[in-house]
Amino acid sequence: MTTQLGEMTLDEAARETAGNWCRFDCFCWHRRAELNDPDQWAVVYTHNRDSALLELSNAAAIAAAMGRFTEGDDPEVVFESHSHWLVGHVDGFSVKVFRNGEVTEAFRAYHGLAERLATYPIFDEEDYSRRESEALLDNIADAAWRLKHTYNLPDGWEGEVASWLWDHDQRAVENRDDRGGYPEERSLEAAFDALGYERAE
Repeated sequence: MTTQLGEMTLDEAARETAGNWCRFDCFCWHRRAELNDPDQWAVVYTHNRDSALLELSNAAAIAAAMGRFTEGDDPEVVFESHSHWLVGHVDGFSVKVFRNGEVTEAFRAYHGLAERLATYPIFDEEDYSRRESEALLDNIADAAWRLKHTYNLPDGWEGEVASWLWDHDQRAVENRDDRGGYPEERSLEAAFDALGYERAE
């Protein structure tokens, strides 16, 4: 939805988005009872429990940009998390689209983000790269669940193995399904041996 809105003009996007929650299937927005004009608000989801790395990275960038509108007694943005039968929960925010017939500053900011995303899919290259690296280290530890018991591994072995694989077997550390590299056991064993890790007796 964010990318599609970024391809619209501000006015088109505002008209399309205001009251969007009324069109959601099997949806009950409890906060609507707190609002005098719930039809002037939109619910925007940025990620869910099963989101991959890019979606999580972009969601964090959007949250950081929209955070300033959550302040005060009458905020134009409220961060929300809703339960979902399939993915456990979906997260994002509600945003006031119109105030006194005019597009709010909060929605203008969100539309600006949507325009950026429609042009290029990554908000923060550094953050996304960091998430890829962290996921790779976690995946290496997970993939080596059996090998870890047959080698004496030093502290920080995951980073050493990741560096060795990057230099000698890049396919083993390629980002898969946007959830980080997940090397096969034989690649890990080759790295362990090349790095001189001793086998446990």
